[in-house]
Amino acid sequence: QVQLVESGGGLVQAGGSLRLSCAASRSIFSIGYMGWYRQAPGNEREFVAYIISGGSTRYSDSVRGRFTISRDNAKNTAYLQMNSLKPEDTAVYYCKAVPFSGSGDYWGQGTQVTVSS
Repeated sequence: QVQLVESGGGLVQAGGSLRLSCAASRSIFSIGYMGWYRQAPGNEREFVAYIISGGSTRYSDSVRGRFTISRDNAKNTAYLQMNSLKPEDTAVYYCKAVPFSGSGDYWGQGTQVTVSS
């Protein structure tokens, strides 16, 4: 079992920045995959970015070059640095973790990001 708690969301003007955090309830050395997803009203949840244990990352086309995902194993936390925010980035952002054990996918409760124009 892994509990995930996201934080760092809020209201920001277009062009601004936010950093989201995803704190895990246990060591993330055992978590191979940590990702960020988002869901806007009326839309399906969509992939934003992931980072695997070796440090490799991947981004959706819509955020590449503006967002950066990272993980701090010592703090059991993953981050999403979001720069040059656009109104279309407005959504609830969710953290996902997939342990090496294959015990399943774990999700946080989400944090709201609102970008005003």
